[in-house]
Amino acid sequence: MNDHGVGRIAAAFEAARAEDRAAFMPYYTVGYPDLETSLNVIKALVEAGADLIEVGVPFSDPLADGPTIQAATQIALERGTSLTDVLEVVYRLRQGGVTIPLVLMGYYNPFLAYGIEAICRDAAAAGANGFIVPDLPPDERDGQEMIAYCRAHGLAFVPLLAPTSTEERIQIVTRAATGFVYLVSVTGITGARDRLPPDLEAFVARVRVATHLPLAVGFGISTPEQAAQVARIADGVVVGSALVKLGLEERPVERIRELAASLAAGARRVPA
Repeated sequence: MNDHGVGRIAAAFEAARAEDRAAFMPYYTVGYPDLETSLNVIKALVEAGADLIEVGVPFSDPLADGPTIQAATQIALERGTSLTDVLEVVYRLRQGGVTIPLVLMGYYNPFLAYGIEAICRDAAAAGANGFIVPDLPPDERDGQEMIAYCRAHGLAFVPLLAPTSTEERIQIVTRAATGFVYLVSVTGITGARDRLPPDLEAFVARVRVATHLPLAVGFGISTPEQAAQVARIADGVVVGSALVKLGLEERPVERIRELAASLAAGARRVPA
């Protein structure tokens, strides 16, 4: 088995921990506002200090996403962005010298249409390191199938947990996880929010008891101050909507690079 993807992710979290910071994990939708710009944005995120990148796969019915990412996804699809294009972007990033982990984040349907074994094989060949599939429970048959193919190709399978998860659910999901566990900071859809939920620390602590894997927190983080708050309690800080929102601005690559650099700085732990 090629453990390349899982190992690369573990190394990224370990490197961040050694520098007493949380790993900074930006998300960006491939194909928004067009393929070439999204490729350049992801390169800029790497330059700005990203430790891992969530590479967004456009899908027509993104259930967990708020208006910002839904709109970006719609534009990417209208431009004809396909799963093959996403793999091509990953391949081009690797050919261009990007070495940090690239994790494909997308809904189950496009992966199923492509073929689960085929997408795991081709994602690994392109240079991806794992999958985050928000609508695929790891304990259902489809989830178990995808986990098996990820394992066969050395890819991480990163499940999600919400604050409403029971202790039993936390046990089931963390046992299925490889790479890290994605904690949804709030129940609901993605999107920038003014403040983080007060019970986030208790939620992270509940999951921490169940697994030794790194815990990344996402949904609602939009400022360096919020990134710093999350960095004090979690191993990874995920930011999506706040960055994607700049995709249609003037000079999107530069604007996103600036915000990403300030968020990456926020993920450095400071004494509370």
